[in-house]
Amino acid sequence: MTSIDKKALEANEVDVDVSDRNGKMELMEFEDSEAIKSRGQWGSHIEFLLSCIGYAVGLGNVWRFPYLCYSNGGGAFLVPYFIMLICAGLPLFFMEMAFGQFASLGTISAWNISPLFRGVGIGMVIVSGLVGIYYNVIIAWTIYYMIQSCTTGDLPWVGCNNTWNTPDCYPAGQNISGLEGTFTRASDEFWHRYVHEITDGIETAGGLKWDLVGCLFLSWVVIFLCLLKGVKSSGKVVYFTATFPYIILIVLFFRGVTLDGAGDGIEFYIVPDVDILATSKPWKDAAVQIFYSLGVSFGGLMTMSSFNNFNNNCFRDALVVAFTNCGTSVFAGFVIFSVLGFMSKTSGIPIEEVVADGPGLAFIVYPEALALLPGSQIWAFLFFFMLFTLGLDSEFAMMETVISAINDVLPPKQRKWKPLLTFVCCALGFILGLPCVTRGGMYVFQLMDWYSAGFSLMVIAIVFCCVISYLYGTGRFLDEIKVMVGFRPRIYWRACWMIVTPVLLIVSLLHSVYLFNFLFMFQIAYLKI
Repeated sequence: MTSIDKKALEANEVDVDVSDRNGKMELMEFEDSEAIKSRGQWGSHIEFLLSCIGYAVGLGNVWRFPYLCYSNGGGAFLVPYFIMLICAGLPLFFMEMAFGQFASLGTISAWNISPLFRGVGIGMVIVSGLVGIYYNVIIAWTIYYMIQSCTTGDLPWVGCNNTWNTPDCYPAGQNISGLEGTFTRASDEFWHRYVHEITDGIETAGGLKWDLVGCLFLSWVVIFLCLLKGVKSSGKVVYFTATFPYIILIVLFFRGVTLDGAGDGIEFYIVPDVDILATSKPWKDAAVQIFYSLGVSFGGLMTMSSFNNFNNNCFRDALVVAFTNCGTSVFAGFVIFSVLGFMSKTSGIPIEEVVADGPGLAFIVYPEALALLPGSQIWAFLFFFMLFTLGLDSEFAMMETVISAINDVLPPKQRKWKPLLTFVCCALGFILGLPCVTRGGMYVFQLMDWYSAGFSLMVIAIVFCCVISYLYGTGRFLDEIKVMVGFRPRIYWRACWMIVTPVLLIVSLLHSVYLFNFLFMFQIAYLKI
């Protein structure tokens, strides 16, 4: 054989080897594509965007942010709030969304990039599961109040002539400014003595409240039906659940600002107290509110973005969702305080004594204020239906995080049973939520609310940010973002991910640990657990 023949043979062997490798690569790409398709994808980009907005804009925007703004210097609170958004919230939000979209896997499987830190993904699943259990209890409460609002007479939390009322009760709208003694709102007694029939302590469960059990069961049925086909079904539901709250907020806003005393409430909400910015409280509260309001480190963002098209512009989506979330919080404050100003003027109670946050605002103070309006039944029903839809979107994301994470680690042949897995997760959620709907369930609820997603979320966020920035590599991560969206994010993102955001998170965590107190409810202290 001549040297020319040998060279020709070698060249042919090289061509065969290259074509063989190319064929294997094409096969792998095809299999990856099929695997992604089998997980399901959003029907359209708007479904993903609405799902993210619905997830981020939750109950905390309505019942937590307005109170924090009032208690931290009014309009001055917006300064640390937006600084924390730019320096910590937005970088984490974009990082989690981009990571999920690039991996196209659930929160556990996505950590194949660094198996040593797969516990970060497992931690996200555990936190989402725990929060999902008691979060659906809140949804059950909104269903209960919606049912109670369907009456042709007075709303049940208005008067004091009921079997559950005490001699200290005063009805909604009564001016008690000149009276002496200790008085209790009719809406407060309805909440504690009728809805929950609350016991003296967590050691006394008191048996199940069957009307609340029924509402909890109904809420889990709704969640199961909406998640039955994964994002293909929930993506259609969010067209309503993510937009309806805005319609109600706008309606309540225009109704609220026309009420007598609304201006006093709004002034109380926005008038800035710049001096308070020199203290640590508004900065700590801003960091915590941004952190929890955007929903970072729960795994929900990573899960939802994993169902995206690979080349979706997640950079644009992160900006749109984050600023929509913050804008909604500010707007909700006007809605809440306009009505509270009216309530304060009607009852003669100073507005600082009217203001509350959390369940106290949603199920005691605001319902009482709505009861004073003409057509109060309609306003109450709309308000609680708004809370219902706000809760659903967040619950969708948390449960999908748990379900998809488990489904992605199953053998490929077993993934077709995802509807059964969804049923099992929802059934377990219902069973594990039953302690929260006993007569002593409010104590259990408070424990879960305080300890399920507190320090653990901050630790997850710190580890997540540091692993991506230092072990996986910020430069490598930015290159992968460029592959997806077509451009490389600027140095601001690198600086935040590597230095600014981790430092802020660590400082916030240490400050929270330093200020950590026992949980008190009705003068009963819970041990740190």
